[in-house]
Amino acid sequence: MGCVAGVHKKLMSLETVSGVLVNLEPGSASVQSDGVLDLSELAEVLGEKYSISEWQVAPRGSSETKKASDVSVQSPWRQLTPLYLIFGFISGGVLLAHLDGFQTQPFGGVFSEAMLDFMSLFYLVFSFFKFLDLKGFPESFAMYDALAKHWGFYAKIYPFIELSLGILLLLRLYVPVVLVVTLVILGLTTIGVVQSLVGKRQIQCACLGTALKLPMTQATFIENAIMIAMAVYMLV
Repeated sequence: MGCVAGVHKKLMSLETVSGVLVNLEPGSASVQSDGVLDLSELAEVLGEKYSISEWQVAPRGSSETKKASDVSVQSPWRQLTPLYLIFGFISGGVLLAHLDGFQTQPFGGVFSEAMLDFMSLFYLVFSFFKFLDLKGFPESFAMYDALAKHWGFYAKIYPFIELSLGILLLLRLYVPVVLVVTLVILGLTTIGVVQSLVGKRQIQCACLGTALKLPMTQATFIENAIMIAMAVYMLV
């Protein structure tokens, strides 16, 4: 995934390139350009490690065109299935853990405890996926997080920050401090997410690290917004 982030950064350095989506498994990159791409420029910016193949589009109605039309592209929302499953499992686990409390105790108190457990599990699970590729995560995260982009050390320690916040919430230690930190770090990330979405940049989301290839979509914004809303609710 470090190579993926490196290729993305090199291709985006070209003036005419407005978007890049690198696919690790087929070993290819889709490039969105505002002008004509010069293959010599691509070769120069990528270096000798990568090769470039030029493809000629077949005439309309030929057999090659028909075969190409049979290829289906998975939508970005469909690619986010792992994210939906994680949210579903966390939500289901928290609900089951507090099911008895919802039936026997005041709703407000149990709801607050359930939100703290949700936030703690969110941090623990998401940090776990980032730890799967600590080397490749910083460069991928810096593609849209403003602080990580200007301060590389922050991107390197971010998984450890999430892990620490999750543990503190689970133990109910320094909860107000954790909630304020949540507002700061997720607020900064959300700004970068919004800028990427508005600019229609085709980049990968590093919310689950680089082990899972997730595209940047509105779901990333919603995920951060949920955590921010919970933090604000708990502080108020």
